[in-house]
Amino acid sequence: MADSQSNARLRADAGAPRSGVIHVRTRLTADFTVVANALAQRRGSAVTVGVAVYILSLPSGSPVTIAALCAHFTEGEILISRALRELEAAGYLERRRERMPSGQIRTRTYFYDVPGGTPEPDPDGPPDPEPDGPPDPPRPSKRPVADETPAEEPSVALTEADPQAVAVLASLRHADPRLVLSEREAVRLAPAVTAWLAAGVTAAQITRTLTTGLPDRFLTRPAGLLAFRLRETPLPAPPPPEPVARPSVPPLQTCDGCDRAFRAPHPGHCRDCRVTMPTAA
Repeated sequence: MADSQSNARLRADAGAPRSGVIHVRTRLTADFTVVANALAQRRGSAVTVGVAVYILSLPSGSPVTIAALCAHFTEGEILISRALRELEAAGYLERRRERMPSGQIRTRTYFYDVPGGTPEPDPDGPPDPEPDGPPDPPRPSKRPVADETPAEEPSVALTEADPQAVAVLASLRHADPRLVLSEREAVRLAPAVTAWLAAGVTAAQITRTLTTGLPDRFLTRPAGLLAFRLRETPLPAPPPPEPVARPSVPPLQTCDGCDRAFRAPHPGHCRDCRVTMPTAA
């Protein structure tokens, strides 16, 4: 006797959605990474989200240079570099130059689980930054990802920086009171402002470029945002050269004597005919 078959639909599981994705959850007890939804669901480039999640999954001290990331991903240097810039602009990535006990300067890369965190104490003991205002409230921590090769960096005083560039940076707080820079930050940003001034950009144009469309809340120090704008904003095209005034050219005339063409403001005789013409009494 053949088995009986039913044409009735299978009953859906209780609570299952009628459309869209259905998650099959597996409880993980090891080898997993916690990622905030704000990052995982970030609109924009999928490469940027992928690079961020990969960096979060790495242990502290892992290299996260462009070469190291290109060795892991199939994307090239352009897309990887663009993703790092977007993460830095959004406040997830920060590159900070810190002084070692030996006096050398090294660049440390910090990655925030949530933008706006405070770095953990450096075991090598870098000097504390100089306070620029009242202390900030406690915020989520961030962890160092990797150190780059130490390099010597001569200390540059504020008096050695371009005074015009420093004046432009110091005046930014008049346009936005939040744009208060320390002496070290002004010295670091001054060369970029000097390059803009050398390219013909006025101080008013630089101020407008750096202060227009700022976010309501800064996720990092304002110096990082200003450095990003100075680095990524293309320089305006130079003004077109002024036209050179040319001397006016008399129109062509036809000689009344020999029909030769010559230039003169009024009709009459050409030069040869005027020489051979008899002098009027």
